[in-house]
Amino acid sequence: MNAVRIGVLGASRIAEEAIVEPSNILGHRLVTCAARDKVRAQVFAEKYGVERVLDSYQAVIDDPEVDVVYNPLANSLHAPWNLAAVQAGKPVLTEKPFARDRTEAVAVAEAAREANVVVMEGFHYLFHPVTKRLHQLLADGTLGELRHVEVVMRMPAPEPGDLRWSLDLAGGVMMDLGCYGLHALRQFGAYAGGAPSIESAKAVERFPGVDESFDAELEFPSGATGSSYNSMIDPDYLFTLKVIGSKGEAFAHNHIKPNQDDRVSITIGSDTTVEHLGRRSSYTYQLEAFADHVLNGTPLPIGPDDAVANMALIDDAYRAAGMSPR
Repeated sequence: MNAVRIGVLGASRIAEEAIVEPSNILGHRLVTCAARDKVRAQVFAEKYGVERVLDSYQAVIDDPEVDVVYNPLANSLHAPWNLAAVQAGKPVLTEKPFARDRTEAVAVAEAAREANVVVMEGFHYLFHPVTKRLHQLLADGTLGELRHVEVVMRMPAPEPGDLRWSLDLAGGVMMDLGCYGLHALRQFGAYAGGAPSIESAKAVERFPGVDESFDAELEFPSGATGSSYNSMIDPDYLFTLKVIGSKGEAFAHNHIKPNQDDRVSITIGSDTTVEHLGRRSSYTYQLEAFADHVLNGTPLPIGPDDAVANMALIDDAYRAAGMSPR
């Protein structure tokens, strides 16, 4: 088997970029999908070439032709349906965040471990050469010792009825954008003595319990610091990642969508060089790695333990801002 047969839960807006286009490029099959509204699922299937439409999410999971499940449902539905897929023995590529909170994440992770089923949270940016280059610059000593990491995640406001504004569906900017920032910061713990912790956090709530902006300051065991700045009310999109070391700094102009801007600017002293790392989508790199694991057992850089650690840090950030975890 050279192609992975994918079952899609829902008919979400992210699916075209995150799973449809990568599958077409890599030669994998979208064999079935289901949505709460079957007509919507049929429209989705016709538009994107999904082979069959089923009546329920569970039917997708149970379908014998489905090798892996892709879960882009609302945040509150990630853990329950990831768990259902694990119980059916189906590997899962799930959109972030992994769950509503650490407690849910632990339940899925433990089930996945017991069943020996892979569940990977879709932090696609991690697989792109842009992010890998930032890590390489620290690993090979070019930037010196890590001093500070800054992640900026800003976007225009979703429509008023968007699920990202729903507390019941585990919405809020930290869950939608901030999870990326905290995840990116955690990955730099390898150069700073271990994982960072939340030092302070400030959120502005659009509705009670639902954050529209969220800033968090973190510290690593080495004394290096990190900042995660997030907003879902900005006029424009801005996704940047800056790494500052004792010898210089590196700046990714769009680490989330490098297919739009693949530049990494590296400044050592007074000299700045700009590297272009390629416009291939980070989602394509992600699906390529996930499928390679499913087909050949090639190790993945992240798994359920990473997801649990990220959800724990998100919970800590909410508490530090005087809010409750989802």
